[in-house]
Amino acid sequence: MEQTFYDLANAEMERLIALYLRVAERSKAFSGLRPSHVRTEDLRRIVLAGIGSPLDPASVSPQHVVAEWARMKAVPFDLETSVTTGVYHVIRQHGKRLFDQVEGETNGFSHFAPEYVSGHPHLLPIFQHLAGLFSKAALKRKVGGASDRSIPQPVADRLAQLLNERRLEGHVNKGEILQRLESTLEGLVRDLVGKVLLESVVANALKERGLVFQREREYRALKGVVYDFRADFVLPSASRPLAFVEVRKSSTRHASLYAKDKMFSAINWKGKAQDLLGVLIVDGPWTSATLKVMAKVFDYVVPIANVNDVAEVLKAYLSGDRSRLQWLIEFRISPAT
Repeated sequence: MEQTFYDLANAEMERLIALYLRVAERSKAFSGLRPSHVRTEDLRRIVLAGIGSPLDPASVSPQHVVAEWARMKAVPFDLETSVTTGVYHVIRQHGKRLFDQVEGETNGFSHFAPEYVSGHPHLLPIFQHLAGLFSKAALKRKVGGASDRSIPQPVADRLAQLLNERRLEGHVNKGEILQRLESTLEGLVRDLVGKVLLESVVANALKERGLVFQREREYRALKGVVYDFRADFVLPSASRPLAFVEVRKSSTRHASLYAKDKMFSAINWKGKAQDLLGVLIVDGPWTSATLKVMAKVFDYVVPIANVNDVAEVLKAYLSGDRSRLQWLIEFRISPAT
């Protein structure tokens, strides 16, 4: 089966996350960035996109990237943009290749055979926008349910008929179709950011140090004083927990609400196990006040750029260095009589 846009974007995001971690570690969270850290175009794109620089990573030198970083040092580094810019770069190029493929295999968009449509589900986003169906809801309403992994033959029959009826030959504007495709690409990248980006950065940092852990989907619950719930990561396991890690992106508007939620979870878990280390990894514009309050409950509150540093702390703690534990929370609930 041909690679879908989602599969390609997911693989590219994982690859760029690993590169981000490499440059962040070598440059000490970008505080000591040097030309040797950004020798490749991918690495230059990660740094330049992270600070919102207009410089072209394909043509600029590593020395210019370092100079640009120094010039814009006060600009907060945006992890999401630093990684997704490269993802968009790859999937947009893929979109152009698929457009050209469809054009060549349909004789300039002059004939769409139902068998061709059903046999090439990975081309569904191109078929969809050529047919003027700009959402999954519109696609389902007009021709039926389909995905980029499977187009049922009855749906392919109707979609091919619609494409042929539109008489696209000589009337397709490549730039217009690719522009419409942007909405599809943006949707899948947003989905990947929510599901993959921040937690993958943390998972990769832990794996690189050989740490054993369970992610939220891999265990039932982490026991607490008030309720049993799941953390984003528990180390080494929920059955014998020594540390937990929570990962949260926020905005100044929601910072207080998120802080209360995370603090109660930390108190709940640390109050149950006296030797449980609590780590909060943050991204986005949290307010200074909420970070200071959370630092009175969590043992470590660090930005995502310093994930490698906190991974070293976790490694030391799991190896027996109890000096890393900052807070003991004595918290129990018992009957009045």
